[in-house]
Amino acid sequence: MKNTYSFLLNVWQEMLLEQKLNKSFLPFLLLLISLPTLLSINSISTAIFIFSVLFFNKKNKITLQNALIFPILLFIWMACSYFWSIDKAVTIPAIFKETPLFFIPVSFLIMKPFNKNQVHKLIKYYSYAMVFYASFFLLRAWVRYMISGDQRVFFYHGEYDDDFGLVPKLLNAIHVSVYMAVAFFYFLNQEIKKKIDVICTSILFGFIFLLSSKNIIIVFVFLIGLHFFYFSKSSNKMRLRNLIILTLILVAAFSFSKIKNRFLVEFQSNTKTSVSHSVYNEADEGVNYVSIYEAWNNEKFSHGDYFPGTAFRVYQFRMFLEIFSEESLFWKGLGLSASQVKLIEKEKKYNLYPGYGSFNFHNQYVQNFAELGFCGFALLIIMLILNIKTAITHKNFIHISFAVLMISLFLTESFLWRQKGVLFFISLYCLFQIKEDKNALKI
Repeated sequence: MKNTYSFLLNVWQEMLLEQKLNKSFLPFLLLLISLPTLLSINSISTAIFIFSVLFFNKKNKITLQNALIFPILLFIWMACSYFWSIDKAVTIPAIFKETPLFFIPVSFLIMKPFNKNQVHKLIKYYSYAMVFYASFFLLRAWVRYMISGDQRVFFYHGEYDDDFGLVPKLLNAIHVSVYMAVAFFYFLNQEIKKKIDVICTSILFGFIFLLSSKNIIIVFVFLIGLHFFYFSKSSNKMRLRNLIILTLILVAAFSFSKIKNRFLVEFQSNTKTSVSHSVYNEADEGVNYVSIYEAWNNEKFSHGDYFPGTAFRVYQFRMFLEIFSEESLFWKGLGLSASQVKLIEKEKKYNLYPGYGSFNFHNQYVQNFAELGFCGFALLIIMLILNIKTAITHKNFIHISFAVLMISLFLTESFLWRQKGVLFFISLYCLFQIKEDKNALKI
């Protein structure tokens, strides 16, 4: 207990020291560590950061930096889409949800830049906060399991009214997986690992697998391999040992039926026939699991059809191509969030179970093109290219991990169309991109 108190006291004193050096340090840290909480808390922490920047940097001159201009341009384009939106009623609230794309980069342009050491400490404290959240949800799951005996409390997010899952459905297991993955790579990237680093790495590793996000797990394993073979400074003997340990852990993780079945239902769905109930032993009787082939080719579906993740995304891409051929959306798109009305029309046309039309494209690239046209799509691509370019140039593995996770996640999720998603992306994007440039243009 005494050691814990001493550790926390040292951390607090260290944070106060950084706050003296940069008045935006603690407000931005609050923004980062509040991400896995309620939306209202996210909004309050964002407002605190923005107002602190305006209050403490009144005399600062704005420093223009290219990487931070593009998210601002993207938001301006989103706002302009109101004028040609096919559904202005949904575009207006969607614009307000995307305001972090404007206010966070502008704040970074106004404020005194974080130095390299402060960026490292912000990521460090963020990572420890994620370990705290992971530990809390694991403890919560254990208590709920002792009460209910239901194994669902250890996996993914809640799907039903009882919300039995490792994290609440409101948080979304995929989003939480990304938060945790960035923190995991902070601890993995430590050259000299203390006992606390090993413990934190282990907690986050297990937690990410229990969240059972297929796309994140695949990219997560790839990034671990990339670290061991190209970024780790340990000897070849140590690398081989680490690879063997990682393989054994992965085999153990995939032995969990809940995780294994989530992958099987995807990998066995690329056929001309529906997925059988033997693939997913918890399937409800009468439910037809649609294959990827059927999602792409069927002219009609039934209310008993269920789309696994990959099949549903294939169906959504098919709908995008249909809408693209029917509407003049190449340059400007349909308007921010306005594609939903078209997806609802397609739901009725193809006789899907009511509710499928309320889902977005689950692909950020497609989402941008459909609603913001080629211009909105191009701005997104430019941001991602700048992000990965900076990461590789600086050889910063944590930044590389973030960049790769975002590129891959955008293939399966409309991440920026969620308030937490856009806040997470733009906060870390700005943190990694900002630099003190003496040659930058001052206003």
